[in-house]
Amino acid sequence: MTFATWITFVIAGSIIAISPGSGAVMAMSHGLAYGMRKASATVLGLQAGLLLVFVIAGAGVGSLLLASELAFSVVKTVGALYLIWCGVSQWRAKPLPNSLGVAQAAQPSFGRRVLTGFLTNATNPKGIIFMVAVLPQFITQKAPLLPQLLILGATMVTIDTVVMHGYAWLAASMQRYFRDERAIKKQNRFFGAVLVFVGGALFFVKRSPA
Repeated sequence: MTFATWITFVIAGSIIAISPGSGAVMAMSHGLAYGMRKASATVLGLQAGLLLVFVIAGAGVGSLLLASELAFSVVKTVGALYLIWCGVSQWRAKPLPNSLGVAQAAQPSFGRRVLTGFLTNATNPKGIIFMVAVLPQFITQKAPLLPQLLILGATMVTIDTVVMHGYAWLAASMQRYFRDERAIKKQNRFFGAVLVFVGGALFFVKRSPA
């Protein structure tokens, strides 16, 4: 892999990471609800899910997945239903008063936030489609595959970690405007509706021709 190829991948990866998607929505939702530090657990989970998709695409399993109508439909349905479930749960979440009597969103555990982030990316068929379609263009056939995958994987995770923390930070900076119970309810319903919309949109994702 040449330096020019790597730079091109950095540019492509940055554009993809910045483009709003289910991961960005989840990072912003948790950043606004729980703050920047606790949203880092969600970002960690997002990267674990991204790595899984990357490995699937790099190992060639992604191509087999896209070639199977049934397998692709299963992944798509699971991903869509999971996001819809997250959206409905957030819509129905009730704000809880803290020790100072100020309303705050109910906060799941560290493991729960990591798992939420992981499942958000791991069950996203759009991520699999992208990796299978784009990743091979940056692989040099005459060079060993594993070192190239390690470099590209580390690059993609680094880029996405920075961008997702950026989304979480932007949302967390707005926390002071969402202190009362009514504002938190509006916040939960907004992000809940967005997640339901994104989940519903996944049902319309088409697989690439076999």
